[in-house]
Amino acid sequence: MDFYVAWFQDHLLAVVAVALTLILIYHYLIERESGVKLSKRYRNSIFEAQSKVFLNATQYLISGNKDLAIKEFLNAVDINRETIETYFALGGLFRSNGEIEKAISIHRSLIARENISESNRLRALKELAVDFDKGGFIDKAIETYKDVLKINRDQYEVIHSLCRIYEDIEDWDEAYNYRIMLSKVGHENQAETISHILVQKAKIFFKSGKYAKCTEDLEDAFRFAPSVSAKIMRLKLHLHDGALDHSKSLMLELLKEHPMYASFIFESLEEPLSSGTDEEKKEYDQRFEILKEFFLAIDDRELLSSPSVILSKVRMLKRSGQPKDAYQLLSEWMNGEGSANEVMKAEYIKLLIELEKKDEAMEQVRLLLDNLHQTLTKHYCKSCGYNSDEIFWRCPQCHEWETIQFRWKV
Repeated sequence: MDFYVAWFQDHLLAVVAVALTLILIYHYLIERESGVKLSKRYRNSIFEAQSKVFLNATQYLISGNKDLAIKEFLNAVDINRETIETYFALGGLFRSNGEIEKAISIHRSLIARENISESNRLRALKELAVDFDKGGFIDKAIETYKDVLKINRDQYEVIHSLCRIYEDIEDWDEAYNYRIMLSKVGHENQAETISHILVQKAKIFFKSGKYAKCTEDLEDAFRFAPSVSAKIMRLKLHLHDGALDHSKSLMLELLKEHPMYASFIFESLEEPLSSGTDEEKKEYDQRFEILKEFFLAIDDRELLSSPSVILSKVRMLKRSGQPKDAYQLLSEWMNGEGSANEVMKAEYIKLLIELEKKDEAMEQVRLLLDNLHQTLTKHYCKSCGYNSDEIFWRCPQCHEWETIQFRWKV
């Protein structure tokens, strides 16, 4: 017993220190338990407040009031600044509302955070790229999209956006590269689109007189897909090279496969050479005239059942000073089994007036006006309805390739 007393006296300071430590630990545990309860209640109150905010924001979005929805999301940020989804929702709303600078600011702030996960940082980087894209900051958009791909190359939407941008600015080399990349990460066949892109490259070489390079890109285009634009480009190249027999056979092939493109063929071929000597340009024009004569002489029943082929012939005859032959051809169509649309009727009336067949012209005008549906443009996109008088192999509105449809303009 005396031993324990002596030990206690010798180690009194240590005993007191241990006792105090145990008392402090006990009080810490008691306060922590109450703190957790308080924290839980606090978190529940935050959840309830945010739920109300998100409900209000959703209602405003449904009603189309983006400004009030943005205000609600800003309230959510004030309640809890750690909720990442609120920031993403707010950034998306700012962007859709045209407030690009604010969207950019939010997504940059997310990227700069230290406590954000890598997946959310990548997501914020993608959103920032979309902000630049929508805001028209093309260079910054390209740079940011590429930054995303440095982190993860299997980003279909990002690669597709880069394809669209490069096609919009007609950087066909980069457009080709990213379409190849897209074909590797996506499930859609890109062969047809890549063919069109290579044709665009070939056209540039053709206009600059680099025919060997033009031929090389054109052959690559056919290796991917025998697109209509590739066949028309090959026809033009044959015509330039003086291969009339090949030109005629290829034109017949094109017309039989795609009769609706009859006008496109001749509009493309009519474009004058922008390079070469005067003699070369003259020879090209002469060959083109021979090809037109060959087209006018075609008497193929299958081809002549196409309204596009008939109207192409009619207008070509008119331009060449043969209105009577044009009238004869169109009159046979109008009185035959072919269905005459409004534009064909309008073309028929023009011929009647030109040939001074006034009574017949007045009767046709009356019939036409009874059920006329005015058409404003020659071409439209079958995918989104975009209208234009220009030939477009890639729709400027929905960016799809080879969706162009022909509509004869009244």
